[in-house]
Amino acid sequence: MRPPRLPRPRSLAGQLFAMQAVLIAVLVAGYALFSYVSDRGQARDAAVRQAMAVARSVADAPSVRMAIRTPDPTRALQPYASQVQRHTGVDFVTIMTPEGIRWTHPHPALIGERFLGHTARALKGESFTETYTGTLGPSVRAVTPIRDGGRIVGLVSAGIKVETVSARLREQVTTLVSVAGGALALGAVGTYVINARLRRSTHGMNATELSRMHDYHQAALHAVREGLLMLDGGFRVALINDGGRELLGVTGEVVGRSVAELGLPSPLTGALLSSEPRVDEVHLTAARVLVVNTSPVSGGERRGTVVTLRDVTELQSLTGELDSERGFTQALRSQAHEAANRLHTVVSLIELGRAQEAVHFATAELELAQALTDQVVAAVNEPVLAALLLGKAAQANERGVELVISQDSRIDDGLLPASLPARDLVTILGNLIDNAVDAAQGSGGARVTVTACAEDAELVLRVSDTGAGVDPAHTEAVFRRGWSTKPATVTGGRGLGLALVRQTVRRHEGTLTVSGAAGGGAEFEARIPLPTVGAASGETEEVPGACAEPALPGGDV
Repeated sequence: MRPPRLPRPRSLAGQLFAMQAVLIAVLVAGYALFSYVSDRGQARDAAVRQAMAVARSVADAPSVRMAIRTPDPTRALQPYASQVQRHTGVDFVTIMTPEGIRWTHPHPALIGERFLGHTARALKGESFTETYTGTLGPSVRAVTPIRDGGRIVGLVSAGIKVETVSARLREQVTTLVSVAGGALALGAVGTYVINARLRRSTHGMNATELSRMHDYHQAALHAVREGLLMLDGGFRVALINDGGRELLGVTGEVVGRSVAELGLPSPLTGALLSSEPRVDEVHLTAARVLVVNTSPVSGGERRGTVVTLRDVTELQSLTGELDSERGFTQALRSQAHEAANRLHTVVSLIELGRAQEAVHFATAELELAQALTDQVVAAVNEPVLAALLLGKAAQANERGVELVISQDSRIDDGLLPASLPARDLVTILGNLIDNAVDAAQGSGGARVTVTACAEDAELVLRVSDTGAGVDPAHTEAVFRRGWSTKPATVTGGRGLGLALVRQTVRRHEGTLTVSGAAGGGAEFEARIPLPTVGAASGETEEVPGACAEPALPGGDV
């Protein structure tokens, strides 16, 4: 037997509709009750005022006093009283003697009988009202004296039956109930329309579900390491999580501020302000490499943009190292192929009986390879830089470019501080050499000259080439992401190397300049501050190694 299913809680819109309907009903019912009580008293007061006005007008009529002086007052007064009764809307007008004997009555058969009610106060000259049950039933009546000169010659009583007063009140209540019902119906329709829209906005969820979703939303928002940024239709920040603040490097209150006011790099700001979606675009901030995706939020109109940010700084560095390793592998494969050719040459010379020439040939090749290794190791004892230079030399040789380590180069092992990791050196020097090789390839006497040394408490990395050089008008643009003189085969795949170099140099508070090389081409120079011995005591120790100054001035970036 299946357990009975508990009814699902009403949606938030349904709960609000029920609450508003009950509230409107209570307000209308309360107002109707208040109006009924108020109108009942007002109806009685109106009846009293009407009866008193009629009674006094009859008592003040000269024709009434003249009829009383006649031997048969009923003959003149009965038609007059009936006429007044019809015209004023009262139920009876009774004119009587001071002793209370009726001269007029709505029922002629009761004329001549005693008036049922109180008359003592009227005989004293006072007009008064009362509710009394007479021959016509309960009525609200007024009694007033008729004066002729200074004496009371008769009494007048005009009244309205309580039943008539109640009928008038019922008419008012019926009208009030109709208006209240119309107000309730109108309120219910308005409430239904508003809550139908609310149901669409809340997707029919009840308050508990909305609260739970909000809790999940907050937990997920702060748990994910990726950056999440939501912009409204005016490109103002509507929401940003902790990861987004960290990746963009923003602090303080940013919600409600325009993206253009966050101080982000221009290319990144342009991507966030774009109305077109962006997919896996690579952008650089001061210290990070970010992959940016944007997606517009639309529901018949543009409501905003959702932006996701991923930090690929480490991945980009690893990719650079992987490219270097791939280059090393290709260089080794090429060298292995070349070594095999040389070995065949040595074997062939030996088979031809020219052993001495074979020895000279093999020795010369070994001396050439060893000379390059000795030159690099002698100049740069730092193992990572030495390995990088050897690998890049082999790669350049395969592309017909000679890579030369200048005589000014000298970096002793242990000189570089722990704050300058080997990965950053690979990023800086590797990208500069790759760009120089690309520029020099195909030129006459293609050559790339590398200088790595320490000078004035700074690490100097200088790379020059024999290529076409850099237009002075582009000395700033050359370091921007996406700027390149080569065609891009993959979106975002060009113009990233020099931008990464500048980002890395700036992260270590260094400078990066580009100038014209002495023999033509371009010369890039990176200077990174190094800690000096005895800096805490105010003394400095000269760092060995001096770098030659560049031949032509360049722009500091």
